[in-house]
Amino acid sequence: MPSAFNNEVYIKKQTKHIKERISQFGNKLYLEFGGKLFDDYHAARVLPGFSPDNKIKLLMEFKDICEILVCINASDIEKNKIRADLGITYDLEILRLIDSVRSSGLLVNNVVITQYTGQPAADVFRKKLEKRGVRTYVHYPIPGYPANVDLIVSDNGYGKNEFVETTRPLVVVTAPGPCSGKMATCLSQMYHEHKRGVTAGYAKFETFPVWNLPLKHPVNLAYEAATADLKDVNMIDPYHLEMYNIRTVNYNRDIEVFPVVKTILRRILGKDVYNSPTDMGVNMLAYAIEDDAAVQKAANDEIIRRYFKIHCDNLQGRFDTDTVDKIELIMNQAGLKKSDRPVVDAAAKKAQEKNAAAMAIQLHTGEIVTGRTTNLMTAAASCTLNALKKLAGLDDALLMIAPLVLEPTLKLKQHIYGTDKPLLSLEEVLISLSICAVTNTLADIALKNLSLLSGCEAHSTVILSQTDDIVCKKLGYNLTCDPAFPSNDLFDGNF
Repeated sequence: MPSAFNNEVYIKKQTKHIKERISQFGNKLYLEFGGKLFDDYHAARVLPGFSPDNKIKLLMEFKDICEILVCINASDIEKNKIRADLGITYDLEILRLIDSVRSSGLLVNNVVITQYTGQPAADVFRKKLEKRGVRTYVHYPIPGYPANVDLIVSDNGYGKNEFVETTRPLVVVTAPGPCSGKMATCLSQMYHEHKRGVTAGYAKFETFPVWNLPLKHPVNLAYEAATADLKDVNMIDPYHLEMYNIRTVNYNRDIEVFPVVKTILRRILGKDVYNSPTDMGVNMLAYAIEDDAAVQKAANDEIIRRYFKIHCDNLQGRFDTDTVDKIELIMNQAGLKKSDRPVVDAAAKKAQEKNAAAMAIQLHTGEIVTGRTTNLMTAAASCTLNALKKLAGLDDALLMIAPLVLEPTLKLKQHIYGTDKPLLSLEEVLISLSICAVTNTLADIALKNLSLLSGCEAHSTVILSQTDDIVCKKLGYNLTCDPAFPSNDLFDGNF
């Protein structure tokens, strides 16, 4: 796919800027890392060419002076909060994150459990980590936070939190998702460091919103769409405008809390170090955009994808109507409609023709392939098979999977698992295809094109089963679904 973003320029400028910020604070900086440390697929979708692992590549530039500190909110552990793009809980994401960071050669030994009030699930998670050699610490809620500065910056506020012993000049504070307590952890650590006579500072690394792009730029609107459930709103930073007469973009939570953060930093450091929320940031992302038109198109595509996701989540009771209203507003601001996504109409047409759930995939060539639910397999499975045939130049009518391979799986689901309406899932079909590829040359040719589906746009006329949804994500589909259940059954064994 055409690249609109220069990763090399980005890493170079970002590295230089962070080094300057470290030196500003006497060689000890707590850097709050917003967004995802690994697998930043939102950034990759809105910035064509952006590497999903750019943040790790950036931190590798600081490998010898950097360590990672991971935060997780105790309430998120207790509620089994899910990271939507991966379908795993936040506590499991912490484990995955630590493994990934360590495999990169970066130092990570510490986890902070924030907002701890004795949650049993948090205690279990803490024991699990400690038995695996990961040091854990707890931070407590502070009454009146963040307004009660006198209490916060005292031995009964930040002073009650367990201090994390760090050894490197750059401490990157990250988390599995938003509202995990990253900023509070940074400020608490600064308080303890200064009590110990160590000069330490704070800075914020947020990929979005992009401070030096226009307020209503599609990239910034796409960020609002991605955080619609958090009620985040992009705003012109009034403090930056007043101080420098320069319009920059930030979001409401940082702007609202800035006066308090500024006061807390002054209490700890003994002086003012930032004049605005924008001053706290170190993001150089906009300087690496090379094709703004392509970026705007990609960001608009992401807004539409978020539109469908929010409507599906609302149907399943995960989001409230305020979130739906927010995404509708963003769609209107961007001047977008559902039909701007070509696979939507293609899937709807197939569903209407066959009177069955359908799916459409747009290949990187621009061609659109469709498939429907049959008496044998799900729409996701049939559509993916048809896409593989198209990529391999094979006849659509070709039978690539022998019935003798499929029948045992169907019998297992029906007679052993007790499934009333057994349909082969996408995963089961791909496994069957891989088995056939051993002896069937055409199946082998088709299977070798599987990687070409990554990044393809896909749309289903119904919400996919959990099993199909997970495999679509693994294949790298940019998937959307109509907010419609696949049947009238309240319980579907495929979920």
